[in-house]
Amino acid sequence: MTDIPPPSLTARHQRVDGLRRWFPGFAILNRYTGALFLRDLAAGLVLTALLAPVGMGYAEATGLPAIYGLYATIIPLLAYAVFGPSRILIIGPDSALTALIAATVIPMAAGDPNRAASLAAALAVLAGVFSIVAGVARVGFITDLLSKPIRYGYLNGIALTLLVSQLPKVLGFPVHGASIVEAVAGLVQGIAGGKARGISCLIGFSCLATIFCCKRWAPRVPGVLVAVVGATLCVKVFDLAAHDGIAVVGSLPRGLPAFLLPHVTSAEFRTLCTGAVAITLVSIADMSVLSRIYAMRWKYYVDENQEIIALGIANVATGLFQGFSVSSSASRTPVAEAAGARTQITGVVGAVFIALLLIFAPNLMHDLPTAALGAVVIAACWTFLEVRALARLYRLRRDEFILSNVCFLGVAVLGVIQGIFTAMVLSLLLFIWRAWRPYHAVLGRVDGVRGYHDVSRHPEAIQVPGLVLFRWDAPLFFANAEIFREQILRAVSDASTPTRWVVVGAEPVADIDITAADVVSELDEELKQAGVRLCFAQMKGPVKDRLKQYGLFDTIGADHIFPTIGQSVDRYLETHQVDWVDSAPEQPKAVLD
Repeated sequence: MTDIPPPSLTARHQRVDGLRRWFPGFAILNRYTGALFLRDLAAGLVLTALLAPVGMGYAEATGLPAIYGLYATIIPLLAYAVFGPSRILIIGPDSALTALIAATVIPMAAGDPNRAASLAAALAVLAGVFSIVAGVARVGFITDLLSKPIRYGYLNGIALTLLVSQLPKVLGFPVHGASIVEAVAGLVQGIAGGKARGISCLIGFSCLATIFCCKRWAPRVPGVLVAVVGATLCVKVFDLAAHDGIAVVGSLPRGLPAFLLPHVTSAEFRTLCTGAVAITLVSIADMSVLSRIYAMRWKYYVDENQEIIALGIANVATGLFQGFSVSSSASRTPVAEAAGARTQITGVVGAVFIALLLIFAPNLMHDLPTAALGAVVIAACWTFLEVRALARLYRLRRDEFILSNVCFLGVAVLGVIQGIFTAMVLSLLLFIWRAWRPYHAVLGRVDGVRGYHDVSRHPEAIQVPGLVLFRWDAPLFFANAEIFREQILRAVSDASTPTRWVVVGAEPVADIDITAADVVSELDEELKQAGVRLCFAQMKGPVKDRLKQYGLFDTIGADHIFPTIGQSVDRYLETHQVDWVDSAPEQPKAVLD
């Protein structure tokens, strides 16, 4: 983004105070020019053509009237333009949140669209408050719990859920089902029973073909706009709504959304809080990834905590003006970029033109068929379906491939919220399992290779008689301390000669908790009784400090805690007058790490 020079590496990470910190959108106006405005204006006009149908489509997918998708488009763009640090990030209704909102709101609304809209607005306010608190408290790190396999499974589950929910609109008949299994069964029964309407199918699949063909062979042509306009003209010219019963959006309410404080009961509040937490985690994770991508691409710095705060403010604002939860858009942001967007003004232009549409031409989309909106959402699902990523996981990490599919099945079958939290718990359990039973090795010296290496991987490695070099590749904590002691004792018993010293290569040991410290103390006493000395090498400074606090440093002895494994070997050789049984005499007695 050459129009606004990027900050230097030093300036990028300096703390920004005052107006520039809390209102980054205003701060950029200091360097704003007429040439930039022309680019943002042109990009905003192109973006408007996509914002309206996509916003309405996501509202329909959420189970709300289409107008609420426009409300949830206008307000967040204006709020983010003021508080958001990313220059061209577009936020608004997003497919990643659609199923989350629907899973939370629809069961509570009991078929009342007005009540569903009020609950969705309350959900947006709660999610926004949680995001603001997270940003102010600088706890954006919680998104690290959403690993890539979980995100892949989540996105694939969302794609399947939305596909099943939108296909009936394309096919032209309703499907009722409390779960995806019931919805699929109803879809199959409807098709088998001949309920599909030919005209609706023709419109829906023609829109899909148009969108995909434009994306494949004419990427500069806005396929969504072409499909939506074409479908609307066909319905209007041939009066398909009256003659063939094609479902259309109908007239939109004239005017801008009004301020409305949503009302919920205490029981509804508790349920909404659960959904709001899930929405907050997912939206923050998606936004942080997309924000980083564009910041790196255009060489500008983004304060991730301010980004979270801006997201929260946008959600609170849209909830107070009859919208629903929003996040960054991985489909509309590239459109804005390709159209020449340079600053947040692009989003302001898009919001203003949609507002003008509601004020002066609310009937412009009267004949827009819902089959076309369903096709728009299905096409969007196709863009974030993660197939290649899953294939990569299958090749490289089968356990993470399984975790991703557990999340996928959880989201699709159990529900979005249950699926995400189930996958997160499994991910943490998998991490604990790896730390619980980490990799460990007995080390030896390999001719011609510096350092000390795993004898199981290098059978030719040479070991010093009476010396066991042992490496433990994890922190020592309550869950793995006993396993650590067991493996040390096994290494001693399996040694080919009577053991005098055990040296633990402790570089990977980033911490030792109190339970592990007690186990190490017991192990040290047990080894001393057997005539074996316990030593450590390559121990980090903070871990040494812990040992001093626990009293272990003096118990083990400062003279038996070495800076490197090589120095511990040298000390052992000098103390016990032992020589390497070495097939290469020209090698030194010990090779320093």
